[in-house]
Formats: sequence, structure tokens, C-alpha cells
Amino acid sequence: MPGSHGSLTKAGKVRESTPKVKGRERHTPIPRLRNKRNFHKRFVQGQTIGVRK
Repeated sequence: MPGSHGSLTKAGKVRESTPKVKGRERHTPIPRLRNKRNFHKRFVQGQTIGVRK
């Protein structure tokens, strides 16, 4: 199947020429803290997921 999808000399030209954009920093809580908060919400406060009263 040679030559079916363009030549290999053109591979990656566009991606190399585009400027690098930094991704945004994500601030998610560490899993231990997230689990502790979820436990407090669900069992201590008795909130049910997806239901508001």
C-alpha cells in the first residue's frame, strides 16, 4: 500500500510549525481530600446526589 496517504516527507509539518500553547493549570483536590468531602456530604450531612430540596 505505498503512496496511498501521501509521502512520509510531509508528515508532521503543520504540527511542528504551530506555536506551543501552554495548557491551563487544573486545581483539583487530592483524592484523599475529595473522598473526605464526599463522605461528609453523603453520610454526615445526609445529602443525596442530584436531589435538591
